[in-house]
Amino acid sequence: MKKLLMMAWLCLCLSHFAEAQKYIIQDSVMIKTPEGHTLSAVVVRKAETTGPQPTALMFFIYSNTARSIQEASYAAEQGYVGVVADTRGKRLSPDTVAPYENEVKDVNAVIRWIIQQAWSNGEVGMYGGSYSGFAQWAALKKPHPALKTIVPYVAAIPGQGLPMENNVFLNANYQWAFHVTNNKYVDNGVNNDHDRWRKMRSNWYHSGVAYNKIDSVDGTKNPWLQKWLLHPSYDSYWQAMVPYGRDFAKITIPILSITGYYDDGQISALQYLTEHYKYNPKANHYLIIGPYDHFGAQRGGTPILNGYQIDSVALINTRKITFNWLDYIFKGGPKPELLKDKINYEVMGANEWQHAPSVSAMSDKRLRLYLSTEMRGNNAVLSAVKPKKKSHHEQLVDLADRQTSNNDYYPNPIINDELDRSNGLFFVSEPFDQEISINGFFSGKLLASINKKDMDFGVVLYELTPEGKYFHLSYFLGRASYLKDATKRQLLRPNKIEKLPFEKTRLVSKKLQKGSRLVVVLNIDKNPFAQINYGTGKEVSLETIHDAKSPLKINWFNESYIEIPVKE
Repeated sequence: MKKLLMMAWLCLCLSHFAEAQKYIIQDSVMIKTPEGHTLSAVVVRKAETTGPQPTALMFFIYSNTARSIQEASYAAEQGYVGVVADTRGKRLSPDTVAPYENEVKDVNAVIRWIIQQAWSNGEVGMYGGSYSGFAQWAALKKPHPALKTIVPYVAAIPGQGLPMENNVFLNANYQWAFHVTNNKYVDNGVNNDHDRWRKMRSNWYHSGVAYNKIDSVDGTKNPWLQKWLLHPSYDSYWQAMVPYGRDFAKITIPILSITGYYDDGQISALQYLTEHYKYNPKANHYLIIGPYDHFGAQRGGTPILNGYQIDSVALINTRKITFNWLDYIFKGGPKPELLKDKINYEVMGANEWQHAPSVSAMSDKRLRLYLSTEMRGNNAVLSAVKPKKKSHHEQLVDLADRQTSNNDYYPNPIINDELDRSNGLFFVSEPFDQEISINGFFSGKLLASINKKDMDFGVVLYELTPEGKYFHLSYFLGRASYLKDATKRQLLRPNKIEKLPFEKTRLVSKKLQKGSRLVVVLNIDKNPFAQINYGTGKEVSLETIHDAKSPLKINWFNESYIEIPVKE
């Protein structure tokens, strides 16, 4: 028996030795930037390769040496030099970490270093999700000629999708700054302390203190949040981190973006796409999108998502598609099979992928539906006919009330038997007389007057099935004073009718059954998960419950409408 155990141990050792001999692994590479900072990286090459190769680069803030070696080894196995570089200040870097602020310079410093190495053929492709997706776009703020393609998944835009959405600061990622800055790696203990963050949100909400005091409620200073709160507009601080405006016109390399209908950061990933095509109509930019959340999109989906069993064809292999794409760009391989056009999307309920040359081409027309004042039971009618006589719904919201909360917009679960009817306005359409698909972004224009100078509001879109189920399709959350320009606050005029256009919603594709209806829920945002806008016109992070005073009174006029992109 002892002899058998020794033989097994020897075989295991030989196996590990053989695997080590397969690769040349450098796990402590140090890269100097032109500004004198130091970054660390992992480099993995196949030992049998002799000539120079293209490089597959991931730029990573969630430092983990074992994971970096695994990632770079996979790239090496696919015929690339695998490089995983750490954000400044992470892992072996002696510098201070500063999330988002240095990637424009640092990613390009890594690219310059790569092409100076004997194993490099001078061509670099980047890939990866979330922060790594952001880092790819940061590199394209000032494109390096050696960067030939990027494959960003669920890419973040600082100041747009997080830490604020449409200029509303969110609490969902409050602990993230601690997670990535507490040490040279990641602080999983603080990130996973869900009870602490749940308690913090609840205590802050019930205390009524200003949003910029939320860290004092927790008991630990959050200097990054405090810095970000100094930039409530999408100002030059945020604009310097990724391409902005005409920067997109300079981006000519092929790009493959991947995201999901239920990725809470989807508005960032798709803003890159829409801005790229806006400033460069000939952009070579592909999109894959399906019923995935933030983490699922990076893997290729999960069979059950927030209680919803996704279509079988929606399950893909993100990593395989990524390296097929890199082979297509660098080695003349075939384009990934799924990419039959620029926009490639799975139609929920139809169990099929469809393809279009643009987001607008996903639909045949836009269905305009008015938020009428005609009532049927507890619901107002979502009408295809413009009202002939002006009227309005009145909504009162006591912003000082802490016994209730408003605006339940998050899609978990995706399918509900009932909706919370305790607040908000509910509009329901006539049933569709045939099957129809919703494909794209819904948008709208609201006409409203309020007794204050500002408000944060939400619009949630559901399918009401013939069986009486509510299927969450998409939503909008935003601040009224920034709707026309995210870079400049424009306060509302109290008691004057204002036009409030909104469009930064979640793209979705779903086949609706014959007999289904659309449901729109319109509400004011007041809950523990985001800033509370008391409407004084002061900086929202400085307002307190004492600024609530009289309830917020909104008159929502029946000329308000939403537009739904549909394909019959």
